[in-house]
Amino acid sequence: MTVHLLGIRHHGPGSARAVATALKTLEPDIVLIEGPPEADKVVGLAASEKMEPPVALLAYAVDDSTRAAFWPFAVFSPEWQAIKYALAADVPVRFCDLPAAHQFASTGREGRRGASMDPLATLANAGGYDDPERWWDDVIESRRDGAEPFTVIADAMRELRHDEEESGREAQREAYMRTVLRKAIREGFERIAVVCGAWHVPALEAPLPPATHDARILKGLPKRKVACTWVPWTHGRLAAASGYGAGITSPGWYHHLFTAPDQITTRWLTKVAQVLRAEDLPVSSAHVIEAVRLADTLAALRERPLAGLSEVTEATRAVLCGGNDVLLNLVTREAVVGELLGTVPGETPQAPVAADLAAQARRLRLRRDATERVIELDLRKANDLQKSRLLHRLRILGVHWGAPAADERRAQGTFREMWKLIWDPGLEVELVAAGAHGTTVVGAATTVMLRAADDANTLADVTAALEKSLLAALDDALPALLAGVDTRAAADADVGHLMAALPALARSSRYGDVRGTDTAGLAAVASRMVSRICAGLGRTVHGLDPDAATAVQELIDGVQDATALLTEDVRAEWLETLQGLSDRPSVPPLIRGRLTRLMLDTSRLPDQEIALRLGRALSPGTPTVDAAGFVEGFLAGGGLLLVHDERLLGLVDAWLGGIPDDAFVEVLPLLRRTFGTFAAPERRTIGARAKVLADPGSAVVADDNDLDAELAASVLPVVAQLLGV
Repeated sequence: MTVHLLGIRHHGPGSARAVATALKTLEPDIVLIEGPPEADKVVGLAASEKMEPPVALLAYAVDDSTRAAFWPFAVFSPEWQAIKYALAADVPVRFCDLPAAHQFASTGREGRRGASMDPLATLANAGGYDDPERWWDDVIESRRDGAEPFTVIADAMRELRHDEEESGREAQREAYMRTVLRKAIREGFERIAVVCGAWHVPALEAPLPPATHDARILKGLPKRKVACTWVPWTHGRLAAASGYGAGITSPGWYHHLFTAPDQITTRWLTKVAQVLRAEDLPVSSAHVIEAVRLADTLAALRERPLAGLSEVTEATRAVLCGGNDVLLNLVTREAVVGELLGTVPGETPQAPVAADLAAQARRLRLRRDATERVIELDLRKANDLQKSRLLHRLRILGVHWGAPAADERRAQGTFREMWKLIWDPGLEVELVAAGAHGTTVVGAATTVMLRAADDANTLADVTAALEKSLLAALDDALPALLAGVDTRAAADADVGHLMAALPALARSSRYGDVRGTDTAGLAAVASRMVSRICAGLGRTVHGLDPDAATAVQELIDGVQDATALLTEDVRAEWLETLQGLSDRPSVPPLIRGRLTRLMLDTSRLPDQEIALRLGRALSPGTPTVDAAGFVEGFLAGGGLLLVHDERLLGLVDAWLGGIPDDAFVEVLPLLRRTFGTFAAPERRTIGARAKVLADPGSAVVADDNDLDAELAASVLPVVAQLLGV
């Protein structure tokens, strides 16, 4: 009986190539791999042609999906090559790390090995390298000579661990590895191959400590029920920058090292050129040839066996990117890291909600993609409508596969939606967590919305839940939510709460037009809310301080937009209330200015009355701060009014010119806040028109003789058609 210990780094092309070569030579009777033993039941799925790495084993506690972990594999992962060998050779393959059942049941107080050194850094330093990653890349990953590195690795780790004694979780892991190894020996396997992290090799070498020693370490470990499955993974999630503990800096480069049959540097820089050309950047064959020459020369100068990532990166920066680090970052993102997304076979066991999502995504032809893409949905089309509902349901469940590409408030109530889609493997855990609410996407989302309504603290929370439910077409949740809105609205005497809740309810009443949702009763509830708001608005706006006035103004704007979505009678009731308050002295100047502007925009007051009010508000007898507040409210939302109405511009200009110096300093922040919201072209035009007011002779008068009469006449038919003439 012989045990072959193959110490590796978890993701590396050189390690993977060495493991594949060693296994073919050793022809073991069984292969043991560092990983969760719960995966033994699903490891056979890796033999499927539909299983394409990068993939990951996902283990999670059945009773608490927050306790979950991934074990990722790329095509260049040594463990993956070991799995593929064992399945192809029809020999048993088992995982030998501490079971996830124990890890997920732990309290977290066991502790991990606090190594007094970084093994890679120590070995790199001994080899004369100041960069551990570069040392490992030179010695292991970039080698293509097939030389067996495991004896040297074992010797190095044995020396490093000479004075190290494992404790806590690491001791438990190695005790369990030895337990699985002893079991394989007892079962009579003659040639046993163990693929594990290089650090663990000395702990698995003969002679093994007595079984009772490991039994004491493992005695009494808590357990919980665990499920395990395969899920797709991405190169981006393998990268160290993603936060993955065993991450690497260059998964795309490692993939290339493992899969390229020859001419590594040439093929890589050709791929880089393709990335740059896809961005319409001028990269020629001559650029590639020169970059290859530079990379190989740098490798020779540095006495490296072949050009590594640092050499090809420097050649890329100097030749292909012209020294531009922005372009180099593009290459790093698209090629050095990459976003390759793996696939798993359809027969892979899944959590119920995940299985339901997979079935719906196939039916709707909504593919998972690791790179961001934008899709446009036409809600008048049945398939697009179903896609929209599915994406909204997933957002309710916290599965953010898609996010609205535009402001959600502007997109609602129309037939068009834009979505940004990007699939993150971490969403698999969210799908597992959603199983606590139901077995299907729609069922789980319905439960979440009903619970959200029950737990809501304000009326606005309930109407927000109702709005989300309408977007997601959660028909079973709508009756209870609508009843909750009506009940809370009747009981809530706070006008501010009613005003905050109304916009979502008003938007919801429009969804039936395109989405086919039954929204009967929504308009009636909204109408009753508007009546309550109108009845209490006078008390709400009375005697407010500046901060409170700003908050109420925002609520008024929200209700103003909301009533435009309701019936004419409701709209008229609201505008009549605003008109009655717009000139009341007890209303703060900011709100009076805003209400006056709304009366102008809705033609509720004649222009002469508007000018009279503005002139009165800006008269010398009005305190400067109050006048500035009125102007801020009146001009909120844009300065086009001053561009097109010379009389109002003159009033504002005269008031500004008459402010005393000491008062001007006081109101300057308010003025900057007001005029700073205007677009730059608006500010320029206002300034030009104000200059004309001060100096009429500076106006530029068009000469009729300069006009092209024939060209001007050509547009008249179009103007007439637009005006309905």
